[in-house]
Amino acid sequence: MFPGFYLIQNDTINFYQVKMHNKENIKVLKFGGDCLKDASHIQKVTDIILSQKNFPIVIVSAIFGITDLLIDGITSAKDKEVNVSSTISILTEKHYEIAQDAIVNDSVLQTTIQDIVLLVKKVERLLYGVSYTEEDTDAIRAYITSFGERLAAVILAGVLEDKGIKSNIIETDKIGLITDEQYENATVDLKEFKVNFKPIAANILNDEAIPILTGFFGNTPKGKITTFGRNGSDYTAAVMAYGFDAPLLEIWKDIDGFMNADPKIVNNAEIIDHLSYFEVAELCYFGDRILHPLTIEPIAGLGIPVHMKNIFNPDSKGTIISPDAYIDEHIIKSVAYNPHIAMIRLHGSGIGYKAGIVTTIANALSAKNINIFATVSSQTCINLLIEMKDADESYDILKEYKGNIIERIDFQKDIALIAVVGEGVLKRKGILARVLEGVSKERINIEMASAGASEVAIYLIMSADDVDDAIRAIHKEFFG
Repeated sequence: MFPGFYLIQNDTINFYQVKMHNKENIKVLKFGGDCLKDASHIQKVTDIILSQKNFPIVIVSAIFGITDLLIDGITSAKDKEVNVSSTISILTEKHYEIAQDAIVNDSVLQTTIQDIVLLVKKVERLLYGVSYTEEDTDAIRAYITSFGERLAAVILAGVLEDKGIKSNIIETDKIGLITDEQYENATVDLKEFKVNFKPIAANILNDEAIPILTGFFGNTPKGKITTFGRNGSDYTAAVMAYGFDAPLLEIWKDIDGFMNADPKIVNNAEIIDHLSYFEVAELCYFGDRILHPLTIEPIAGLGIPVHMKNIFNPDSKGTIISPDAYIDEHIIKSVAYNPHIAMIRLHGSGIGYKAGIVTTIANALSAKNINIFATVSSQTCINLLIEMKDADESYDILKEYKGNIIERIDFQKDIALIAVVGEGVLKRKGILARVLEGVSKERINIEMASAGASEVAIYLIMSADDVDDAIRAIHKEFFG
């Protein structure tokens, strides 16, 4: 019905007038799994799509909880064949229930159900394959988990059709979304994608149907499915905004946006109106995982603004993310934290002067897909911050390098990282002193502090037991 159609809804008329091939008249909208929990949530999503004055490019995550169901289903299928039927039963029931509750037209419902059945049967065959072979490679896991988004797209398309709106499901492994071969933490080759996607984008914009693109996954040059990790659909949406050269990216969730502290810890935490690209990148990488850590990367060169919005409060301003650096009166924008880290210490006299040792260590861990958050070194010690889940494996890998320069290796698990983020934290005098003073008032010991590695963040390492008190203390110091 695009371009130029009208829709009668709730006794009002919404009119769409779209000029094709004009990037100023499109908008990329991403809806997370928390927006797709049930039929009532999906109705809100469709209302938002249909309220757009610009041509909407829609990206969807899996229905809430489905990715976890598929991951658990892979593990249980490997254990026992009988477990496959349980996973498939839950998968089918969940999508049937939403479709039946959200779609009124019987013909549309039956078509949607048929599409769901076809996808679920593929998942079933793949899970039985895991059970028979007792193998669940990264490639197989990525392929199976991609079906969450495929199923969500089918349901949303059915709900839109039920309202008389034509849509077109576009699976992102079929549009040149080429990635590296990190199957469960992939990165898109943006240059190759841009070339591949240019003619596809033109066709999408020339079509009268609303495009519904699957988030979360792409494929290798050899056609193997890869996924982008948790919140990966955010990254997909940013890549699509880059591909379409869109003027705006909206990321819809069930919260208003970023907050200046975790509301579970700080009672008077507030929504942040505006954040810069750099601030968001720091918050997502080290602390607040509201967005995928790579969300900003594809759009940074184009300066595309991102609006975080709440499906339950669509008129709220939410959080606006832009390339512009905005210095708030408090200087500090947010106090985020990561309680899931460990610190490995490599000791040795002169270890800090050993040429190439950090590269050697990094390569050894990278070969096992272990990411190093940060390194802090001195003449006698190199400290590595890594994810808690990788601590034991990292320790075992690095033990092989013990001897000669590395005299001792130990690690500490009961620590956490606090990121104090805001444009101007390094330029405004006394900010670090206020952070340390606020924490010291609570008699909290800081094991390590870092300022200068980022222009918009100060980092503190401390015992995990002290994190809540430290966050409240810093928040009180700057926000009252």
